[in-house]
Amino acid sequence: MQALLWKIFKGVLMTLGALLLLLALLFVGTNLWVVGKTQGRIGYELPLCGPEQVGIVFGTSRWTRSGVRNPHFDARINAASRLIRLGRVEHLLLSGDNRTRQYNEPITMWRDLRRQHVRDEDMTLDYAGFSTFDTLIRARDVFGVERALLVTQAWHLPRAIYIADALGLEVTGCAAPERPVAGLWRLQAREWVARAATVGDLYLWGREPYFLGPLEPLQIAPQAWRLPYDLPFEMPARDVD
Repeated sequence: MQALLWKIFKGVLMTLGALLLLLALLFVGTNLWVVGKTQGRIGYELPLCGPEQVGIVFGTSRWTRSGVRNPHFDARINAASRLIRLGRVEHLLLSGDNRTRQYNEPITMWRDLRRQHVRDEDMTLDYAGFSTFDTLIRARDVFGVERALLVTQAWHLPRAIYIADALGLEVTGCAAPERPVAGLWRLQAREWVARAATVGDLYLWGREPYFLGPLEPLQIAPQAWRLPYDLPFEMPARDVD
């Protein structure tokens, strides 16, 4: 009897081990697939990114949980403003989370970009960019975007570009330059999980956006105004309240 129980137990362990190995292989393989399919379309030098008419800037919190400035937010804002100054994009779609009255990523991005002297007419705010998927499907279905330059961190761009491809958007990515920061490995590890989940979202369980709405095509203003040279990231603040 004991021998039979041990045989059954051993068989269960072997089956579980095989399943775990299969899941691990799928997890790693999915990540390598997403990165491999998109890596050639990511630019790492801002002057060489684009040119595209529209740049999509992905929202994130301005502050970390410890109460200090989020370097990833600052990197995206600095990159977006410099791309405008360089003429690599003409219009910015600022897409982020505005789930509550107290938390508003698009408005925060808009204020910081105004402080860096980006014109109001060169920015459109998307208040329902609750996720990378929502931002991109709303760019297509609400704002009428067909081509765009995606502006975010290098570790986020493969997933963003992969989703855009699945939605039929023509995109390239521009990695926001930033200095090494503590805890980056946690974000990168979470991104590995998110990439695997994205494949399921797109091809298995048919994810839908949280909220769409009517078509509101972007209004692209004429680009008569341009700074004659590329200025550094930090510019004097101006009153935006």
